[in-house]
Amino acid sequence: MHGWWGKVLYVDLTTKRVKEIKLDAKYYLEYIGGRGLAARLLWDLNPPGVDPLSPYNHVVIAAGPLSSLPLPSSGKLVIASKSPLTNGYGDGNIGTMASYYLRRTGYDAVIITGALRKPGYLYIENSKVDFHDAEDLWGKSAFEAEDKLMSVHGKNAGYLVIGPGGESEVRYATVVSQRGRSGGRPGMGAVLGSKKLKAIVIKGTLEPSIANREEFRKVSEEAFKKVLSSDGYNFWIRQGTMGTIVWSQQNSCLPTMNFREGVWEYYESISGDLMEKLKVERRGCPYCNMQCGNVVLDFSLEKSELDYENVAMLGSNILLSDLRRVAEINRIADEMGVDTISLGNALGFYMEASERKLVEERVEWGDFREVKRLTLDTAHRRGVGAFLAEGVMRMARSLGKEAEEFAIHVKGLEVSAYDCHAAPAMALAYGTSPIGAHHKDAWIISYEVRTDRLGYTREKVERLVFLQDMRGGMYESLTTCRLPWVEVGLDLEYYPRLLSAVTGVAWTLNDIRVVASRIYTLIRAYWIREHRDWSREKDYPPVRWFKQPLTKGPFTGVKLDFNEFNKMLDWYYEMRGWDTRGIPKEETLRKLNLDFTIPVLQEVVGLK
Repeated sequence: MHGWWGKVLYVDLTTKRVKEIKLDAKYYLEYIGGRGLAARLLWDLNPPGVDPLSPYNHVVIAAGPLSSLPLPSSGKLVIASKSPLTNGYGDGNIGTMASYYLRRTGYDAVIITGALRKPGYLYIENSKVDFHDAEDLWGKSAFEAEDKLMSVHGKNAGYLVIGPGGESEVRYATVVSQRGRSGGRPGMGAVLGSKKLKAIVIKGTLEPSIANREEFRKVSEEAFKKVLSSDGYNFWIRQGTMGTIVWSQQNSCLPTMNFREGVWEYYESISGDLMEKLKVERRGCPYCNMQCGNVVLDFSLEKSELDYENVAMLGSNILLSDLRRVAEINRIADEMGVDTISLGNALGFYMEASERKLVEERVEWGDFREVKRLTLDTAHRRGVGAFLAEGVMRMARSLGKEAEEFAIHVKGLEVSAYDCHAAPAMALAYGTSPIGAHHKDAWIISYEVRTDRLGYTREKVERLVFLQDMRGGMYESLTTCRLPWVEVGLDLEYYPRLLSAVTGVAWTLNDIRVVASRIYTLIRAYWIREHRDWSREKDYPPVRWFKQPLTKGPFTGVKLDFNEFNKMLDWYYEMRGWDTRGIPKEETLRKLNLDFTIPVLQEVVGLK
């Protein structure tokens, strides 16, 4: 096979045994790699109902056939497991040199199970795996731990590290690399922490096989040039995703005061325009010529890598109006290995609960000193921080029904930084995201703004399914970054051309969409297997958007219409081939070669 190695590395931490598993070619042709491969492996390997923080939960770190080859923004990895935050399928991608080196080990993925008796880390070099003690690293920040590991293993390696948040099993702890790259918001860092695995160091020297090198070189060079010559390139290089602060304010979707509002009078104090003036450095992933990592000096004069999501969630959502202070909280969260989006939600939820006198401790909106304390306490599960470490869904359940009406999550994963009172399709995107509320799979709100902002139309649902198939299906499985297409308009047709050149198999966008549909349906089957009480209500966005209208900005008085939203959800299920409960139909499973899921789903929920 070209493009794939055809095998994965299986590591049992309990027994310290390692083996190679050869995969049939159909795994690659049907799932491509990355997310697709991870989802299938988790279905096959995880015991149904496994406790996410038990030794029996598996972690899959997977690349795709285009990962870290010389093509635009290819330096991505997917980290997947059963989520301790949602108890469903969880994953995240991370841009890191670990992607480059994993592709050169001779494996398409690393699978980790079991648990170490005391803290340790893995060292993988080609087919060699060593288990190292990490007791001296345990308790260190992700940045400190990576620095110490790099002093031992050198710069020519990839590093995946957890911070104290992962060690403390914060339910939204992430995996960190390169002092600010962070991935796996549904608690992938907590899963590694439960296994006492502080880090994974990866080196590889093997070259992936490419079927048609001349065609690959030609298409890749053309794609790199297209990125550089795009109309939006210069602004992107200046601000990256931080340009979205002003855009969200203008379009009334900037999360403010725990998603009460979509506009904020002090938005300029955290804007991309201000960030430009403070920027001291720009960072990016391997093979990226449109780097998005904008670095500023924070309030403590330390370097902090910013993007829209973390600034909005730790800025407007909790009314923290000084960009340097926001940057400091962001940097501390990265050092601690805690997801900034979920952290911003947990802080906003707690501030509102405090305001409503549902909790004893009073925390004022925008109180920098308290936010800093709570961030550190959350990472170490100290005091109130132990409450915040559970995530918004569990926090709300413990406080009662009133609290559940301002808990901003879907399926347990906190919503990322777009208020959807006046964005029904984006609300549907959050509702149907395969990991819980996340924008990664479908940033349809820009399409809504350009077309029919408040409409509940079939056309929007069709667009949503297409965006999911591309962003969450194709890019997450190839595995490359979506931003060349999303932000500077690189034509989608480059990707099947590159995939065909690398693998020697003829691919079209339609072929890839079939794979994407298979992946989304398999992940849905996984959720249903793990949540035996499945119902369509699990695909509903937060109650607040239906019950409490906006009171500020151009959409004052607007809220989501429950009946109209349900109509869109019905259309979505129809287009996916799922029934009105959101459960894949038997005919759909057979058509997508997912027959192996049928007996399980028949037992759990029955099929139509």
